[in-house]
Amino acid sequence: MEERNSGLSARSAVLSALLGCHPPSLAARHLVRIGELFGIAEGTVRVALSRMVAAGDLVQADGRYTLSERLLERQARQDESRDPHVRAWDGTWEIAVVTAERRAPADRAALRDTMTRLRLGELREGTWMRPANLVREWPDVVTAQCTLIDGRPRATDPTPWLWDLDGWAAEARRLEGALGRATGLAEGFLVSAAVLRHLLKDPLLPPELLPADWPGEQLRARYDDFDRGFRRVLLEHIGM
Repeated sequence: MEERNSGLSARSAVLSALLGCHPPSLAARHLVRIGELFGIAEGTVRVALSRMVAAGDLVQADGRYTLSERLLERQARQDESRDPHVRAWDGTWEIAVVTAERRAPADRAALRDTMTRLRLGELREGTWMRPANLVREWPDVVTAQCTLIDGRPRATDPTPWLWDLDGWAAEARRLEGALGRATGLAEGFLVSAAVLRHLLKDPLLPPELLPADWPGEQLRARYDDFDRGFRRVLLEHIGM
């Protein structure tokens, strides 16, 4: 059966395919087969591959394409979002306050991107915080620009100001339903990519700060079940 989705670019198809593979390496012919699911011509896929190598997104060797180091970091974050490393919370919050006096625009942008990836919320400009329940290291871009403090809000829980929990939960429930309704490889491919993007936005708060019906773990479990079957069928389709 021929499947189509005109809204997916060749670059997006290639990246989504490789980010979902372990190890993240596929032959050109396999990536061409994935492009065919969305009506993307072989020539278009091959041009996209060449451009992605030139841009430093991919590494090419012996006819295979592998994620670059930068995108391997993105895959690691994606994997972490599926199986997060958390610890019991003792009520302490991590607080990062920008104290560097002179910062180039690029440094400001890099800090904001890093804080978002570290799942901190911005209380006000230059002040970021989250519960201290994640197991991870502070990268240099943070320690070079911020003073790090451990503390506890005295009276008011700042969680509602830092994250849109209702919005995240509503989208998580929608995606869980979409996983159950997905038919065919093209639709499954798109839904899978959407779930992984959404899990990257989960603030991973301790249970004490979450609504009783928080759907995070339920979405992860549902996705793991879906992904096992989907990956098997996808690999068969591309001839692996």
